[in-house]
Amino acid sequence: GKTLLIVNTASQCGYTPQYQGLQALQKKYSARGFTVLGFPSNDFGAQEPGGNAEIKKFCELKYQVSFPLFAKNPVKGPEQQPVYRFLQAAAPTHEDVDWNFEKFLVNAQGRVVARFKSGIKPESPELERAIETELQATKVK
Repeated sequence: GKTLLIVNTASQCGYTPQYQGLQALQKKYSARGFTVLGFPSNDFGAQEPGGNAEIKKFCELKYQVSFPLFAKNPVKGPEQQPVYRFLQAAAPTHEDVDWNFEKFLVNAQGRVVARFKSGIKPESPELERAIETELQATKVK
């Protein structure tokens, strides 16, 4: 029933500062039925070497992350977690996740409506427009 932005994350990546933008989106839109879901993964360049408690502590202290963070698990390959199998199959494009901080926008009905590569920052106009569109569509119904 919520609009979700699902993101695979890593603590030692060049994109790690995107946590700040993700937290800003969480703060800006959470009252309207939106949440960010973070899925730490060590799949790309071994850039998430820590354990779950270490990851959580890093995110809270450095970026004041308040959105849910899940247990560290693969987002690609034979051990890919089921949520990423679903996202990849249901997304507008079906290729594997390319790198850390790839984003999937899921509407309140559970449909993947957009996919954003790592280089698209959380504060980018195209990402915010997509979130606004989904929140407005949910409000209308």
